[in-house]
Amino acid sequence: MCGIVAYIGDKPAYPILMKGLQRLEYRGYDSAGIAIMNDKLHLYKKKGKVADLEAFMEGKDYQGNIGIGHTRWATHGEPSDANAHPHFSKTKSLVIIHNGIIENYSALREELKKRGYKFKSETDTEVLIHLIEDIQVKEKVDLFEAVRIALNEVIGAYAIVILSKDNPDQLIAAKKGSPLVIGVGNDEYFLASDASPIVEYTRNVVYLEDGEIAIVSRKEDLKIKTIKNKDKTPYMQELELKLEMLEKGGYDHFMLKEIHEQPRSIRDSMRGRLNAKKGLVTLGGIKDYETKLAKAQRIIIIACGTSWHAGLVGEYLFEEMARVPVEVEYASEFRYRNPVILESDVVIAISQSGETADTLAAMQFAESKGATILAICNVVGSTIPRTSHAGSYTHAGPEIGVASTKSFTAQITILALMALQVAQEKGTLPRSKFQQLLNELESIPEKVETTLKSNDQIKYIAEEYKNATNFLYLGRGYNFPVALEGALKLKEISYIHAEGYPAAEMKHGPIALIDEEMPVVVIATKKGSYEKVVSTIQEVKARKGKVIAIVTKGDKEVKAIADHCIEIPETFEAFAPLVSVIPLQLLSYHIALMRGCNVDQPRNLAKSVTVE
Repeated sequence: MCGIVAYIGDKPAYPILMKGLQRLEYRGYDSAGIAIMNDKLHLYKKKGKVADLEAFMEGKDYQGNIGIGHTRWATHGEPSDANAHPHFSKTKSLVIIHNGIIENYSALREELKKRGYKFKSETDTEVLIHLIEDIQVKEKVDLFEAVRIALNEVIGAYAIVILSKDNPDQLIAAKKGSPLVIGVGNDEYFLASDASPIVEYTRNVVYLEDGEIAIVSRKEDLKIKTIKNKDKTPYMQELELKLEMLEKGGYDHFMLKEIHEQPRSIRDSMRGRLNAKKGLVTLGGIKDYETKLAKAQRIIIIACGTSWHAGLVGEYLFEEMARVPVEVEYASEFRYRNPVILESDVVIAISQSGETADTLAAMQFAESKGATILAICNVVGSTIPRTSHAGSYTHAGPEIGVASTKSFTAQITILALMALQVAQEKGTLPRSKFQQLLNELESIPEKVETTLKSNDQIKYIAEEYKNATNFLYLGRGYNFPVALEGALKLKEISYIHAEGYPAAEMKHGPIALIDEEMPVVVIATKKGSYEKVVSTIQEVKARKGKVIAIVTKGDKEVKAIADHCIEIPETFEAFAPLVSVIPLQLLSYHIALMRGCNVDQPRNLAKSVTVE
């Protein structure tokens, strides 16, 4: 959660910080603040969005060439001016920004209170800056050493940047469990939670690793040490991110732009990996583990939220095509339930951001038991792919909207390619069937483009149901995870209660909810258990429920009984989720917009969940 940004160099810091906070606002938007150093150390912060901070800054002194900024997703303490970052130390000589959670902050806070410290906020971050200053004063050490000692005392996750009034030519930064990237320019440095605030100024970056502390000095080489005080050589990488990817490109919202980008993002995820003409699938990132995957007795997929839904589709794909048993686990539960993990297991971790704290912790736990860890991720250079043995990037491009859309379809695309590659290696599919699947997967981007043309019809349906208080989403087989995903999207951005179920489970409880006020979204494509789903629709209609059906183009049977039908192109059952999810994304978008909700920044949510 939370977004942090910092700058040191010869340019004015304020415009860089503010633009950086705007780019990072998808990570948290409860409050925002900046600290800038000129002849004095100035701190300004405000509850609300970055725009509220920008308005508050009118007439303020924000000149200076070094500064730090923060946009917050609240953990400790409600959103308020006092709890907003940055936070001063007791003497106001130090100021800090922090992404993460200090788990032992309460014990540290009580100890500091005994030493006479008073706290102006409810945050764990204020505890950390007081602790650092306390060590600096008592031990008579420089700021780097004080930070190093303090971080050996704290338990939890952090990405921090500290600015000192006594050393206006230096920033100290450190990372453990939360992301931090350093952009290297000409006699200047840019620090941020991800590359989006940096790409405008430099393509050269260093990703800080866990347990590392950076000493970032004006016009000096970057220095990195570990919390054990060992020198590390910075490893420079070149950003693949392009600035235009971070703009709305004429769309009203990032979410709508990203929904419409899915033909491209699916195509890019297949590019260079799928060759239908030659009948080949090759994911280079997992090539060295192809045999391991083929011989695996079990695959465990770990993920959270939308990525977990993609993992459920992956379970169907691997079991049907590659004949490998698959378990799909919530990463947040996996590491705490003492699971049985064998050295022969292959664990596939899925994360859009590559920084999801629960998924990362689950990976580390599985690796400690000897399992092979593969990753599917969208963000190049993020922690999860760096921590895994191997994996594949989705190449979906930056996803700014908090509600994941194109990352879901890109993840399913990679899972499909993986399953096909293992099937190719094991010979579990007849050659003719394998070729048909390749041809069909290659055609999916075009089918998504066709489905997007239903936008106006979906907008009309949204108008009719925008005031509903509950929704049910039903699907079977490959479309069951899509029902879960459709319900999640509606909950996330419109704040309407929605639940997804396997269609056959409706009569085992949820059918009690159905009346004339209950919209039921049913994914009723021709493939799979079509007749069974039609029976479910009839059961809903018998109880006066309103049915919105996603059907295969040309369907007549469902059209005769449903209230609304949205047609999608005929698609193989295995790849139906890539197409059937599109109308559900658009439906949630339009309903949320009509209800006056902020579709890109829904309340209480942040894009990257970097705390447990």
